[in-house]
Amino acid sequence: MNSLLLNHEPFVRAGFFFGILILMAVWERLAPRRQLKTSRPIRWFSNLGIIFISTLVLRLLPSFSAMAVAVLAERAGWGLLNNAPLAYWLKVAIGVAVLDLAIYLQHAMFHGLPILWRLHMMHHSDLDFDVTTGVRFHPIEILLSMGIKMMVVFFAGISVLGVLIFEVLLNATSMFNHGNVRLAASIDRVLRFIVVTPEMHRVHHSVVIRETNSNFGFNLPWWDRLFGTYKAQPAAGHEGMNIGLSQFRDSKRLTLPWLLVLPFIGQTSKYPMGP
Repeated sequence: MNSLLLNHEPFVRAGFFFGILILMAVWERLAPRRQLKTSRPIRWFSNLGIIFISTLVLRLLPSFSAMAVAVLAERAGWGLLNNAPLAYWLKVAIGVAVLDLAIYLQHAMFHGLPILWRLHMMHHSDLDFDVTTGVRFHPIEILLSMGIKMMVVFFAGISVLGVLIFEVLLNATSMFNHGNVRLAASIDRVLRFIVVTPEMHRVHHSVVIRETNSNFGFNLPWWDRLFGTYKAQPAAGHEGMNIGLSQFRDSKRLTLPWLLVLPFIGQTSKYPMGP
């Protein structure tokens, strides 16, 4: 079972990735929430180029993955869940929730520590907000994130199926909640109790520092409410808010080559929260 999941994992993830990407792109065309201010082709080339590079780096390191650790942990009986007398489906569900909490805490940490914010601010430097912003993460940040997930999987004993479900959900919801799509207020009000919605996550991409440092969730919206980092709406409203960071406003310096070097030459400004 595990070897089957491991062998088919790239195809499962790729299928969901392109399916959600196309679905969200069509939705953005039919019902956009905001008018884009910068060139769509240039942004899409840069943002999709970044995820291509990150994926290539991970594929060149096949053993450096949460899936590989999950296989080893299950075989050796490592981790809490692998030794817990619980039904398999419950272990999978708990594993997904534990990984989601870990990513929430990781996200807050990348906003808190200046050295990590240098990597993460590339994601926030996008001057517009659409489905491709959801995959705009520096390759080094992707590697660090994978390392964190590997440690969580090892100590928590999360199953291979749990890791695969989480990875697919994380990828899908990241593209969904970065979508430049219009949702009815009544639907959004209910939906944001179940999943992080575009209206909720868009606040996180505001140029205003106190709004940037809020709404850290990707999948489950509960962590922000639990830890006091939830902000319902931006002060200027969704159509009036400025997207991005105050120190990066020149779109000509946000092309793919610049994005790769931005963490090493860009200014962090006052965005890091501190410990």
